[in-house]
Amino acid sequence: MNLPNKLTVLRIILVPFYIFFLLMPVIPHHYLIALIIFGIASYTDHLDGKIARKYNMITDFGKFADPLADKIMILAALACFVQLGLTNAVVLTIIVSREFMVTAMRLVASSKGKIVAANNWGKAKTISQITAVLLVMILQYILELNTLNVISIENAQQLTNIFSIVGECAVWISAVLTIVSGVIYIVQNFEFIRNAK
Repeated sequence: MNLPNKLTVLRIILVPFYIFFLLMPVIPHHYLIALIIFGIASYTDHLDGKIARKYNMITDFGKFADPLADKIMILAALACFVQLGLTNAVVLTIIVSREFMVTAMRLVASSKGKIVAANNWGKAKTISQITAVLLVMILQYILELNTLNVISIENAQQLTNIFSIVGECAVWISAVLTIVSGVIYIVQNFEFIRNAK
């Protein structure tokens, strides 16, 4: 297994640790720990592709596992956010539906011997999702600091409301980009839907 593939596998392995710390409020600074783990996992997404392209280490395993690792990482984060009340199930449903649809189309294309590459909209979608997740965790960590009396904020409830709105907007922006990228993906690859038997 080459280095890019090891980084992809590492990204998947980090997900349970991320979930554990994110959902364990009894652990001090749990949002910060989860944020660091998610940040490392996100960086491996950038790094594995860069290394694979630069040193011609692209493999069939990488083509399959890299987008799968991205989906696992993002969907795990959003599922945790739903459980914590940081976003709603509609966003998660939109993103899960889009990922199932794209995966199904890729499988159909693959069965016909064609590889459907990710486009710029898909990359923008992934970047927006990662950014939204990181932003929500940063905002929640600031609120956690106040809970731990590390910082002093007179009107904590007002700050909580503002952070909630900002975080929810970021998540919804990523959901809109997810829809747009999905529609563009369908239009660009409509031949596989039309010719499917």
